[in-house]
Amino acid sequence: MFKSGNQCPCVDPCPISSALRLIGGKWKIRIICSLNTDGTTRYNELKRKINDISNTMLATTLKELEEDGLIVRTQFMEIPPHVEYSITDACAELIPIIDSLGAWVYHLNENKKKD
Repeated sequence: MFKSGNQCPCVDPCPISSALRLIGGKWKIRIICSLNTDGTTRYNELKRKINDISNTMLATTLKELEEDGLIVRTQFMEIPPHVEYSITDACAELIPIIDSLGAWVYHLNENKKKD
């Protein structure tokens, strides 16, 4: 089932739990999807696009995504200074998986409507 040879996701360490640690939570997928759709984005622009996220939560989540190698933070020491964020190649590999999850939920909801 998993490339690591594990047949059960309940083994320690669990690859599914590790993946959810990287992308779980309320904001990470939304940030990743926004950066994937819009490309390189400045902090304030990202803040405007992700409704209801506080500055503290955005900064914390961006830092976690950067530490985990899913996004890149580029700081420009210009006047005025600014920061831009973009996804990494590793994160780009995640996009089809996110798309598949979205399609799965869409079909699940469509099947519920038919029942």
